[in-house]
Amino acid sequence: MNARQDIHNSDIPVLCQACDARHRGVCGALNPDQLVALSKQSFKHRAESGEELIGDSEKVVNFSNVLSGVVKLSKVMSDGRQQIVGLQFAPDFLGRPFKSESALNAVAATPVSLCSFPKTAIDRMVKEVPELEHRLLKQTLKELDEARDWMLTLGRKTAAEKVASFLHLVATHIDPEASVGSGPVSYDLPLTRADIADFLGLTIETVSRQMTKLRKDGVIEIEHNRQITIPDIGRLERRANI
Repeated sequence: MNARQDIHNSDIPVLCQACDARHRGVCGALNPDQLVALSKQSFKHRAESGEELIGDSEKVVNFSNVLSGVVKLSKVMSDGRQQIVGLQFAPDFLGRPFKSESALNAVAATPVSLCSFPKTAIDRMVKEVPELEHRLLKQTLKELDEARDWMLTLGRKTAAEKVASFLHLVATHIDPEASVGSGPVSYDLPLTRADIADFLGLTIETVSRQMTKLRKDGVIEIEHNRQITIPDIGRLERRANI
């Protein structure tokens, strides 16, 4: 029987050894030799908050794994109105395989760490590694499921439930290594009040009012206007009707 390969007994490149995407992201489909080949064309880099990562209708040249931080995905109408249509967290795959142009904007909502590689390298590996194509399909289906859940949030939930659902979404995704149980969860809001309002289809005033109510009811704590602490995730889930 072959021993399980890990960072201690295999040739997994240093670039990949501590990477969460190596284990839970699409790169988990690759063996050490394939990781070495990809790492020779990969590069890690950071993007500051507000920096555009992908432009709408832009030619796709690179794909990326999100290593840390939050990326907001948006569509912009011809008159300039914007709608945030999704958020990406580590170890999500940033980019759309099998398409030559992007269909949305991707902007760093917080400082973001990325591992990027050429589209041509992934296109080639998809043909060589069936498991990689399977991983990409699983991520696509995961995003579809999340989009459908968010359609329910936007279409049927009250303003209070929408804000609670957003806070729960961030709490359960922002730290890929954290296990969200019944204990306190803390994080800095990755979006401004204006962006939260845009994401939820609410006004800024409504978002602020609902967060104040959650704070007064003891469901969340707010410090410095951005730091959120959730003492009991179960209480937040009930307020979000999850």
